[in-house]
Amino acid sequence: MPKPVVIFGTGDFARVASVYLTHDSPHEVAAFTVHREYLTAPTLLGKPVVPFEELERDYPPDRYAMLVATGFKGVNTRRAGIYAECKARGYELIRYVCSKAVVWGEVEFGDNVFVFENNVIQPFVRIGSDTVLWSGNHVGHDATIGDHCFVSSHVVISGRVTVGDRCFLGVNSTIRDGVTLGAGCVVGAGAVVLKDAAPGSVFRGPAAELSPVPSHRLKAI
Repeated sequence: MPKPVVIFGTGDFARVASVYLTHDSPHEVAAFTVHREYLTAPTLLGKPVVPFEELERDYPPDRYAMLVATGFKGVNTRRAGIYAECKARGYELIRYVCSKAVVWGEVEFGDNVFVFENNVIQPFVRIGSDTVLWSGNHVGHDATIGDHCFVSSHVVISGRVTVGDRCFLGVNSTIRDGVTLGAGCVVGAGAVVLKDAAPGSVFRGPAAELSPVPSHRLKAI
């Protein structure tokens, strides 16, 4: 049996991840943890929330594994820092790939990876450590996604794309085949990236325009 898991985080990602692990993995969620300054309640979803500074006392790394389930604040740098803290303190970081994801052969995953349902991951893909793929993405063959990335939902990462470390890809964004994104890029919702991008590049998708005509005056709907 795998070790019980302590989830770092008490936000939406941590709450949702707890449900997925409970219902679709062999892992038991034992507790949640955050740094003491962010601790606001003693329990979450019926599990204890313990200060990270005291975690080893009741949940030592020889008996418990961890999942870092925080968001993309600071272009993923905050999650990357927590991940490094957990590793330095000797904790195993689990990976979760939803049973409803489609993963073909010859795919490599790092640790602390979380892959939600309806992701399609084609052969010869490499996904680095501490990377999140939310629901419904396409990752084409021979693509590489670096460490500490956050891929939201309905993103298309075409074949032979390279996504650098700490990138954020927004909802419905598209990366053309063969493109390389440098580290720390942010691709906004609906943006289409057609050529290589330097580290730290930001792409803004086209925003819908607000019509001056209110909905009750529309005649065709």
